[in-house]
Amino acid sequence: MRLNKILGFLVTPLLVGAILTACGAQPPTSEAPAEEGVAVSTDDLTPVTVQLKWVAQAQFAGYYAAEEQGFFAEEGLDVTIRPGGPDIVPEQVVASGQAEFGLGWLAALLAVRDQGTPLVNIAQVYTRGGMRQLTWADSGIESPADFAGKRVAIWFGGNEFNLLATLNKYNLDPDADLELVQQPFDMNLFLAREVDSAAAMTYNELYQVLSAGHTIDELNIIDYNAEGTAMLEDGIFVHEDWLAEEGNDEIAARFLRGAFKGWEFCRDNPGACVDSVLQNDESGVMTREAQEWQMDEVNKLIWGDPLDPATPIGYMEPELFQRTAEIALEFGVIENPATKDAYTHMIWEMATSAR
Repeated sequence: MRLNKILGFLVTPLLVGAILTACGAQPPTSEAPAEEGVAVSTDDLTPVTVQLKWVAQAQFAGYYAAEEQGFFAEEGLDVTIRPGGPDIVPEQVVASGQAEFGLGWLAALLAVRDQGTPLVNIAQVYTRGGMRQLTWADSGIESPADFAGKRVAIWFGGNEFNLLATLNKYNLDPDADLELVQQPFDMNLFLAREVDSAAAMTYNELYQVLSAGHTIDELNIIDYNAEGTAMLEDGIFVHEDWLAEEGNDEIAARFLRGAFKGWEFCRDNPGACVDSVLQNDESGVMTREAQEWQMDEVNKLIWGDPLDPATPIGYMEPELFQRTAEIALEFGVIENPATKDAYTHMIWEMATSAR
């Protein structure tokens, strides 16, 4: 696929939706103590909705745990968790007022803001990107520098920008030096060796390869974080107009506190969180083994590897924001440079200072 065709997927609702479907595309929804002296009647709870960017799976286990363990209720919230899917764009749902909170990749938020819709990131839950590029160990392709002359599969529609930024780093022209192949949301092309490399999320497609009978030793795993070209994933965002309304900053801070407790619970009790996810699997196709793998990998993206309870969950690192913004601008996700008002530390500070 030619580069001009790739960049033809620019800032449209379809691009935003496609950015989201690559984050663990799996077909189709804490044991922290309650605060002393807090007694909440269901009649006193404030109803809010959070829109997931994909179906119920361990990628979102912290939110289900916060609901099931009562952490949202402790914060005075009655939270409806809306599963996503291939036709649901969280940015559009929040922009239209159908949900107060949304989960999405930062590039998608920047694209919507570039169109004039003032969504704002209030917490960056994933501190590291989960997207990787896989090759076979026996292929001799150990670095992106080795992609020259190869067939490299990637999800398009916005998910290709990590790869394009990496090719640029190694002075490889995607239009001439290699063949980019549109990757479906499975690993069949890679497993059949019809491509030399394929994209994978650590918590989903990597597991698909391993569950097909292969081992980690058979793979080379190219980490965009290590390459310095990873874009931020899975942040929490709201509409600026909603946030500006009186009292909604406190509601947002309470939501973050409950969600953070949920993720802490999943860090310390991954098995219980897998139980919760499986109970919310409306499709009935998920397996415990796959969700246990996903829960472990998602925890690493939030807390680091090895897991570090001292990690300040939800804090947007300005340097990582800037890297994502620069990649988004360079490869046409946005037409104008992103500004720092695309995120705020205010709600995170309110949430964490009250804990």
